Parts: sequence; structure tokens; C-alpha cells
Amino acid sequence: MIEAKGLGKSYRRFQAVRGVSFEVRPGEVYGLLGPNGAGKTTTLRMLATLLRPTAGRARVAGFDVVRQSLEVRRNLGIVNGGMKVYDKLTGYEVLDFFGSFYDLWGAKLKERIAWAAELLRIERAVLSKQVKDMSSGMQQKIVIARAILHQPQVLLLDEATAGLDVFARRALLDFVRQYAGLGKTLVYSTHVMSEAEEVCDRVGFMNKGLLVYEGSLQEALALGSGNLERAFIRRLEEVA
Repeated sequence: MIEAKGLGKSYRRFQAVRGVSFEVRPGEVYGLLGPNGAGKTTTLRMLATLLRPTAGRARVAGFDVVRQSLEVRRNLGIVNGGMKVYDKLTGYEVLDFFGSFYDLWGAKLKERIAWAAELLRIERAVLSKQVKDMSSGMQQKIVIARAILHQPQVLLLDEATAGLDVFARRALLDFVRQYAGLGKTLVYSTHVMSEAEEVCDRVGFMNKGLLVYEGSLQEALALGSGNLERAFIRRLEEVA
């Protein structure tokens, strides 16, 4: 579960995030939506303990992001668009290396790799290839497998489909719903509204560091006469 209350981040006089509050429940995909520069990535970085908030507070999987950052990281996975892995290693070697960060060794590690590979539909032969010889979509699957090896309760995806072809994008969107179906908590951050329409249960619209709207996907679609992008634009016009 995620709880953010009045979360803010300032850089001297610039307020990147201003008083953002929202909750995400287990089994739910929450869409954090908005244009580039809206504050989405900064918000996720605070939730991931990569940035320290200058205002408000947040809890991830029941742990405070400032006072209990190590526990947050143990229960969190994160996937950014454009994330890379060591391209001269095989898929197995990448996952073996990152599994050690979570005290995964031997039979337990093999079990987790098999679990992630099945969930993401990665064939054994592909895992034996060097990353540089994989398609961009398969490389992204390795990135995701790396992020979920420890079966985190919370998964943050930030523009995770950036640069992917249509097949890789489809595989990632299918995975998002599958992982939520395991009772996990997901935040899906994007500026591509059509993706959010497919995978999100609830959405929050961000603009200029503010959360300007929050509601169920159905409520947001109704606001936009059946179109999420229209709803976003309409809401921004209302608060301008």
C-alpha cells in the first residue's frame, strides 16, 4: 500500500511537487498521469526513497520513506523507461547478480528466476543470450524481471513503455494487470493516456507539481465523455 500526505519537493524557489496526497491499495493500479515536467517522476523518486521530501510524508508498504528507507526498498521495485542492464551479461547472469542484492541464492534464486520468467513469458533460450543480442522488448522484460525478483509488494513504473515497439509495449501492459492480480500495489506513471485507460483502476492528474484531479477510471472517462485525454485537458482548463 502507498500513502502520500501533503508530499512536496522544492529546489530553492522552485516547487517541483506541491502538497500531493493520494493512496493506492493492494491489488490496484494507480495511474499518475500528466505531461512531461508535471512532477510525476519527482513524486515517484520520493516514494522510492531516492529523493527526500521537503514537505509532507509518505508510507510505502507500511514504512515511512524517510525514517524507514531500507525497509521501503526491500518491499519496492521500480522500472523506468530507458533503464539498461549490463549488455555483455546473459539474462541469467543479470538476474543472478541482482538477486544477490536481495539475499537470493542457490535454489531459491533459481525458483524466483523461473517464476519471473514464467510471468513475463521469457523462454529459457532467451535467458541464455547476452543482453546485447536481445530485442529491445526482451531487454525490457529482463529489466522488469530484475525489479520483481524479490516479489515486492509495491511496484513503480515510470514511463516504462518509452522506446518499446508495439509487441514489447503489449507484453508490458499485460504484465501490469497480471502483477496487480497477485495482490500487489502498482503506480503507473505516464503521459500516454491510452495506456492508462487499459491498465489503471484509478487515476490522478498532475500538472505543474499539483495533483489537480483524482478518481476512478470510470469517473475520469465520464468527465471526458469517454476519453481520458479529453478529461485531462478539461480538468486543466477548469483549474487554470
